[in-house]
Amino acid sequence: MSVIKVSQLRKFFGDTEALKDVSFELLKGEILGVLGPNGAGKTTLIHCLLGLIHTSAGSIEIFGLSLEKERTEILKRMNFASNYVSLPYSLTPFENLMVYALMYEVPEPRKRCLEVLELFELSHLRNKPTRRLSSGQMMRLCLAKAMINNPEILLLDEPTAGLDPEIAKKTRDILRSLSRERDISVVYTSHNLKEMEELSDRVLFLHKGEVVAVGDARGLMKKYNVESLEDFFFKVIGNEA
Repeated sequence: MSVIKVSQLRKFFGDTEALKDVSFELLKGEILGVLGPNGAGKTTLIHCLLGLIHTSAGSIEIFGLSLEKERTEILKRMNFASNYVSLPYSLTPFENLMVYALMYEVPEPRKRCLEVLELFELSHLRNKPTRRLSSGQMMRLCLAKAMINNPEILLLDEPTAGLDPEIAKKTRDILRSLSRERDISVVYTSHNLKEMEELSDRVLFLHKGEVVAVGDARGLMKKYNVESLEDFFFKVIGNEA
């Protein structure tokens, strides 16, 4: 069953067409990795799915509802995290989470905040100023925020960028576990090709705003006769990255 359906999506910024007739579906419980070089349109796509920017043409349906007409209702059932978006530094992790728990009208907000802090191994930092967290701890806090409302869909923009290998692996393990155990659907962008090969059920490859390939990683590697997603990446874009 599809939880997101994108049809012929286009987005212009002035004369620049950032997305060109992008179409795809996200299935319930699926992890969809969005891959592409810088400027391919990955973050623009995430922002369109959140309704943060207006699309120029095409349609987005989420949970069978029009994002344009039912954005508030849809966003209650989704959440977002990015390695490039920080939470207020002056608040503690617990205070940051409480803000979002109240915003989403989460039942028993204090209990839920403590649950997600434990899930992401941040309980011991609950009262520490957020500005004193490491980059890995900050990303886990952002993911904890993204889980505060028990979302059915997670949109993640480079969730492991800049993290050391150990923390990045823990983050991948948590995401995989959440998707499998709670049937959460995930759309995430990444430049880490090995990570995408391991984590994604399917990969959507964007290049210059267009979908140039979509499918499971092994199927794409077989189709293009390559040994890895890295080889696939460079075979598709040549020397343009």
